[in-house]
Amino acid sequence: MADPSSDAGVFAEHRPLLFTVAYEILGSAVDAEDVVQETYLRWSSRPEGPIDNPRAYLVRIATRQALNRTRTLARQREDYVGPWLPEPVLTAPDVVDQVLLAESVSLAMLVVLESLSPPERAVFVLREVFGYGYDEIASAVDRSSAAVRQIAHRAREHVRARRPRFEPDRATVDAVRQKFIDSMFSGDVQGLMDVLAPDVVLLSDGGGKASAARRPLNGADPVARFLVGLVRKGGQDAVVADIQVNGAPAWALMVDGMPTAIAQLLIEDGRVGQLFLIVNPDKLGYLTETQDLTLRLSNPGG
Repeated sequence: MADPSSDAGVFAEHRPLLFTVAYEILGSAVDAEDVVQETYLRWSSRPEGPIDNPRAYLVRIATRQALNRTRTLARQREDYVGPWLPEPVLTAPDVVDQVLLAESVSLAMLVVLESLSPPERAVFVLREVFGYGYDEIASAVDRSSAAVRQIAHRAREHVRARRPRFEPDRATVDAVRQKFIDSMFSGDVQGLMDVLAPDVVLLSDGGGKASAARRPLNGADPVARFLVGLVRKGGQDAVVADIQVNGAPAWALMVDGMPTAIAQLLIEDGRVGQLFLIVNPDKLGYLTETQDLTLRLSNPGG
């Protein structure tokens, strides 16, 4: 175990925070992990001398590395086949009780953040999610404090207009989820339609590597029929497992002990408003080990 006062110990203490920051900026666990590794390399090879605020120093490096990586990801997503969804991560059950963290890393929120420009996304995440001061954010994104304030305002208004509304009643959420899964696996199209909002949207991410709808599906009837058809094609060897993904309940379709699909609902006003289905095998690698996500480490400055 690393000495808490050593460079390795200080970095290990901040690692969950750095991963969470990078993941919220990028929407990709693989790339967030790469950012964390790059941050460690720069941390361990920095010039000698004391660092007054290691947290601010590390977050600044991680933010810059994440912004650099957004350029590569933007090019990749230009050629992406079908809807793009964030790479899901397995989270501990207690994340559900940390409301701000659970909502900020939810698939629904990450989809909204994807519509921001990279600087807007970084500023929004650091300000609205982690509560950092404008001066500290300015240092991380290489902008003036005045510019950061303008970016933060623009990003906040953009997200506010699109922010998903989460159903606050746990009993309602549990009942809708149970009715949804029972109806889908029994082939009850009408039962499914009863729990789907009339304007429900299904996003199915196969990335051209697995069978998925190439466009968003809209409306209760087509979504219900698509889901029932999907189950009928699923095969007899598949097992459905309840898991926690991105701070919320989800289902994993398991074949030979490995996840082949992940599904999650966004429930609004007692019905399913959005449904996320991820079958791209390249995005299922972080569903075997729980990720340590955090917003809390030390009080942000500024």
